[in-house]
Amino acid sequence: MLLGTASAALVALLFVAVSIGANFLTPERSVATRTFMSPVVFHFSTLLLISLVMLVPSHTAVSLAIGIVLVAVAGLGYTTLVLVGLAHASVSDIADRFGYGILPSAAYLAMLAAAGLLISPAAWGDDVLAAAVVLLFAVNIRNAWDLMLAFARQVASKSSDT
Repeated sequence: MLLGTASAALVALLFVAVSIGANFLTPERSVATRTFMSPVVFHFSTLLLISLVMLVPSHTAVSLAIGIVLVAVAGLGYTTLVLVGLAHASVSDIADRFGYGILPSAAYLAMLAAAGLLISPAAWGDDVLAAAVVLLFAVNIRNAWDLMLAFARQVASKSSDT
């Protein structure tokens, strides 16, 4: 579960980036911050949490499935709120709708399926879970890059104004 470690490191880097570009986070941009920045931190934190749940040595198949279900349900609930926020913010960019809403939802649904497969006779619950976390990680890397480009554009536009 190296993705948990990578996710924790990327959350730390996001905090560094935000502190450097703190002038970007104004009250006028609070909706954009909630819509775009918060999901990136949430999903990276979720990946860390899934990794930590997987590392508990005393899990049975049922207790592991319950842990995964709890994380996946929380992720689906949060992603639903993000999709509503995207609709309210009138985000028309299809890449943002997929990156911040649809693909994370698919990853959390796959986590739910993996939890069910872990307690069934099917032997591929681990594979489905691995695919789900890799999907969420890859999408979140795209989202973090999108945020950093937005920060860079903001800094560039401010420096060209002076």
